[in-house]
Amino acid sequence: MAINPKAVFLDMDGTILNHTNEVSMDTKEIIDRLRSEGIFVFVATGRSAEELAEMLPEGFAVDGIITSNGMAGYIGEEVVFEHALPLDLVETVIAKARERKIYYELFPHGEARLVLKQDQAFVEAAVREPKPDSVQINEWISRQKAIEEEIEWTDEITGSHFSKFYFFARTKDEIDDWKIELKQLQKEMDFTMTPSSPHNAEVMVADINKASGIKQMLERFGLTGCETLAIGDSDNDVKMFEYVSHAVAMKNAADHIQAMVDEVTEFTCDENGVYHYLKSKVWEQLEARTSKA
Repeated sequence: MAINPKAVFLDMDGTILNHTNEVSMDTKEIIDRLRSEGIFVFVATGRSAEELAEMLPEGFAVDGIITSNGMAGYIGEEVVFEHALPLDLVETVIAKARERKIYYELFPHGEARLVLKQDQAFVEAAVREPKPDSVQINEWISRQKAIEEEIEWTDEITGSHFSKFYFFARTKDEIDDWKIELKQLQKEMDFTMTPSSPHNAEVMVADINKASGIKQMLERFGLTGCETLAIGDSDNDVKMFEYVSHAVAMKNAADHIQAMVDEVTEFTCDENGVYHYLKSKVWEQLEARTSKA
């Protein structure tokens, strides 16, 4: 299948990140090659901008980054767009999470994630060893690191500059029950809720997702109407897949994700799947067209 994208959007977890949360140098280098030929490459992730700085290899560069499932977009230091959860929603959701003892992290734009000190005990308990078998190792590593280094335990939540909530549970039943409660709350308060794994859920501003972020980023670069490619692996990529011209799921994606896309990579995220796909389907096709010109 010949594709000729002008803009490429790449998810992180389970896509350019392997299951130990690393990006290969091969992936970095194929992105560099594509950009050198005028193809725009973006990261579109559920993670916050602060998380990315610690995870990406030295010298890793893209044209822009869409974070927190479309809640913010950046080009270097430039803020292209930011959306914020209202404080009344934040306070309501935290109160309900406390009732169920659901692990949560609240992400303010540009600052450390927050958890109230009064909730510290049940939040830490959710990440106690041993790791449940059904929790993916990358998510478990991220949660342990958050507990040890990244969460700011605070006496109160103030302000209104919050990018998203992240919720986690040790069992699927527990997180599924929490999603049901969030759906009930959506009848009273307007927000978007999406999972990125079977053990988590994230809450953003209503009608904000990776697709809305892609739309705003394309408009910023004057790329509206061009051919676009997206690669991802999970439910928070669905809106992105629906929006772009050519949607690609990772080999490690769940069956229902693979069923909705145009193509599936030959290799998983642990086998450098994005590198192999971009090299064979985009870079080599570009070289072939150039040699014929």
